[in-house]
Amino acid sequence: MRILGCLALSIALWSGLAGADADPALLAKLRQGGYVLYLRHASTDFSQNDSRMTSYEDCANQRNLTDKGRNEARALGAEVKRLAIPVGPVYASPFCRTRETAELAFGRYERTNEARGGPANTNDPTRYEALRKLLTSKPPSGKNAVISSHGNPFYALFGPPYLAEGEIAVVDPSAFVIVGRIRLDDWQVFQ
Repeated sequence: MRILGCLALSIALWSGLAGADADPALLAKLRQGGYVLYLRHASTDFSQNDSRMTSYEDCANQRNLTDKGRNEARALGAEVKRLAIPVGPVYASPFCRTRETAELAFGRYERTNEARGGPANTNDPTRYEALRKLLTSKPPSGKNAVISSHGNPFYALFGPPYLAEGEIAVVDPSAFVIVGRIRLDDWQVFQ
């Protein structure tokens, strides 16, 4: 019985934390601008992979967004607009899934290798320095920058837990810290 009680308490605490970052204070900060919104691309088809791609334009041989992912990206963009969160520059990793996510959510993007990090098959400790520089660059006054990228570079720079597909980490570029995380389901909480 005691074990069940502890389990129930753990589930209740975990459930309560699921939307913990979607609070009015975070929304107020986002509306003032000055943050970098690190967005992991929306839902993809994991039966696909990037191993046979010949270039970043070779979308047929990459893991791509699903129809669900395309809808998620559009919905995310609609929520950002509904909540009057000002968006300045939008950067995207060169992969098709990150560019499509940015295009569907924000209507634009600047393709940049810095949003991805260095070559995938390297143990170079400086691999993510260009991404770190992008994450610590102050956005234009009153705006937030967006980086549409991947889970692994985020994990390499900030550690666990991984971002879910379509999840945003709100980064304070002056301190290089995460001030909040917004999952796809969290947007409905904001008013």
